[in-house]
Amino acid sequence: MSAASLVVVGGGPRALGVLMRLAANAAEVAPGLGLRVHVVDPHPPGGGRIWRHAQSRLLWMNSLAEDVTIFTDASVTCDGPVDDGPSLAEWAVGEGRETLHQNGWFEREQPMRSTEFAPRAVQAEYLGWAWRRTLDRLPEGVEVVHHATSAVALDDLDDGRQRVTLADGPPLDADAVVLAQGYLAQRPSPTERVWQAAADGRGLTYVPTGHTADLDLSELRPGEPVLVRGMGLAFVDLFVLLGEGRGGRFTGTGDDLTYHPSGREPVLHVGSTRGVPYRAKLGYDVGAQGPVALHHLRVDALPDVGTLDWDEHLRPLVEREITDLHYRRLFGAHPERTRGAWRDLERAIATEPPGSPTLLAAVERQVPDPADRLDLWLLDRPLGGRAWDSGEALEADVVAHVRADIARRADASRSSDRAVFDGLLSIYAVLATLARQGRISSADRVIRFEREFHGFFSYLASGPPPRRLAELLALHRAGVVRFLGPDVEVELAERGFVARSPAVPAPVRARALVEARLPRPDVTRVTDPVVRRLVASGELRAEGVHDPTTGRLVAGQLTSDEECRAVRADGSAHPDRFLVGPAVSGSVGSGGFVRPGFDGPALRQNDRLARHLLGRLARAGEDTTTLTKEHRHAS
Repeated sequence: MSAASLVVVGGGPRALGVLMRLAANAAEVAPGLGLRVHVVDPHPPGGGRIWRHAQSRLLWMNSLAEDVTIFTDASVTCDGPVDDGPSLAEWAVGEGRETLHQNGWFEREQPMRSTEFAPRAVQAEYLGWAWRRTLDRLPEGVEVVHHATSAVALDDLDDGRQRVTLADGPPLDADAVVLAQGYLAQRPSPTERVWQAAADGRGLTYVPTGHTADLDLSELRPGEPVLVRGMGLAFVDLFVLLGEGRGGRFTGTGDDLTYHPSGREPVLHVGSTRGVPYRAKLGYDVGAQGPVALHHLRVDALPDVGTLDWDEHLRPLVEREITDLHYRRLFGAHPERTRGAWRDLERAIATEPPGSPTLLAAVERQVPDPADRLDLWLLDRPLGGRAWDSGEALEADVVAHVRADIARRADASRSSDRAVFDGLLSIYAVLATLARQGRISSADRVIRFEREFHGFFSYLASGPPPRRLAELLALHRAGVVRFLGPDVEVELAERGFVARSPAVPAPVRARALVEARLPRPDVTRVTDPVVRRLVASGELRAEGVHDPTTGRLVAGQLTSDEECRAVRADGSAHPDRFLVGPAVSGSVGSGGFVRPGFDGPALRQNDRLARHLLGRLARAGEDTTTLTKEHRHAS
């Protein structure tokens, strides 16, 4: 039996997760298999580009250390054996304690706490250790070769195999290929290219969208006003790098947190559609201790109409599910703040349209305190349609909103927030399944799911550590950050950029503009040469839809089927080419890291893919000629 060959393009957390499940399942699915796995990534394997060691130590994860694992546990629904391992928090006080101390992270007597938000470079240490642990546990006959270079092309061969061309070294012929490049960098959009050229010609500074740790911020001058568009996690990284990263420091805690400028900071005038930062991560763990069961948005309960319409079929169920999650927890955990029986409100939620007068009246009768009621529109747009007489008045209300958010997210008596937070991952998983099944149209998938719902999900459930928002307020008190307001629009004038919010009267002008957000996913603009060539040849699907905001033709993320097989432009699936990770539609909730005990979608998918791969690779090892060209083009 000749050795089979698998090429994994990308060496980050998702590639590591697949490799871990290959190692765990090999003895059962393909005993005695001879297999060579080639992992192609110029960055150290385990962490890959995003989770590399070589980044600022000031940048944090936005999940607690105790909520991060890459290992399966008893909660994971999978056919393969559980390969239990420590969470990041457990590793940091166990096998990783000495490594972290030697690398200057923590004192031996004061290791990392489980409730800390770990620096990203600490996560890189954890992933590097998990990579080495996996290599040590590979079964006999299976070897892994890391190629510290990039893949530049992927082609089908006449014998049914595939060839991966590398930037350096001989090509790799494979029986199967997994594309796991992680977050795919994109070329600037047409608008960004126009702005970049105009800014260069006028001596201005324009920083387009991108991964903040990779951006060149050196042109942002000390003391000068800088317009910033975006208030999510990219903005948090930005103020960290331009504040503490330039020598500033914080003293005190909570409301007494004080920022001491170094004098090298610019003044950041920041705005966004909402005009407020993402909600802080929750500071308590009350309620769900595992996956949340949904009552309304269930695949088996959806109408059998083929393609589902977002506004008619999906949005009402999503809103109904969030409403149910909120009030179900309120009645169950805090009955003293409710009236009547939960079943009465439950019935109204199940039968009345979300936001209907009948449902609102039922809520008012049974939930006396307005602070306990759920208003989905205000939750998403907390500044509403308000207007202010001055920028100072707006800023005072933004500060009050952020302070209230920090307090609420630490208050376990508001555990309905926790119920919604936990349930959103289950909601996302259902929508992702529908996307993979092709039951959401291209337009709804790209615009409504991957952009609009993803934005709401990120704002509510993927926000920064509370400490970061406290730092934001301290930076505001120190005059380093100013708030522009909601619905900010920026235009390029002759002498600089001008930002306007319809909520305040006066515009703000600056010589520099930073787009503090990740680019909206558009598979037609990725810079990765493998993906670009496959899209151009129709081997990866890139369905264009018109963005209702700009009118431009855009595409969304890569698409795969339920077996993770790459979907072509004609709708067929390549039998031996697979897509995983955050560049794939519906990836939120199936990223590289999951919460222990929560049956992580990524772990389930990794196990299923690994077992599928092992079965096909075993057959390839028996006879490398059986995967014919005819098979290759079968769907």
